[in-house]
Amino acid sequence: MTDLLGRTISILRSDGARWQALATGLDRELLMRPPAPGEWSALECLGHAVDTEAAVFAARVRTLRTGRAVLASYDPDSESTAITADTDPAIVAGRLVALRAESLALLAQVTETDLERTARHAELGEVTMRELLNEWAAHDLMHLVQAERAVMQAFIPHSGPWRRYFADHDADVSRADASG
Repeated sequence: MTDLLGRTISILRSDGARWQALATGLDRELLMRPPAPGEWSALECLGHAVDTEAAVFAARVRTLRTGRAVLASYDPDSESTAITADTDPAIVAGRLVALRAESLALLAQVTETDLERTARHAELGEVTMRELLNEWAAHDLMHLVQAERAVMQAFIPHSGPWRRYFADHDADVSRADASG
């Protein structure tokens, strides 16, 4: 197993546990709260992780491993599962857990030789399996950070004089600047 494969598997395994903890450990209000108008809530980030797990990342790994030449593009604005007030976060997290287990099993089959396989992405041009795995780990981490940032917004405005320490994460930066 290469360092990249090992790291990617480790990231995806630990992220799955973090997603599960967020979805089952926090109340619906925190999970549904967008950090700012037009931004995704933690639950929407989780929904996106579910949407991309099998339909994008695992599918692209399979495409590259079988030597097919073209990777389909993905538009999260038109190809996402709707998250509503009735969406049960635990069910969404459970779906990700199941899909993630399949993805980890798939990644366990990827070899060093596979990392150099290439395909043509509809928008990005030629990409390698190595690049895809780096993107997958970074993508998952990015959306976890985004989800955690959304949850933070319930607490930052009420942190009094400490608010200025959260300026990098405060969705309402103009208020953070004024309070410091």
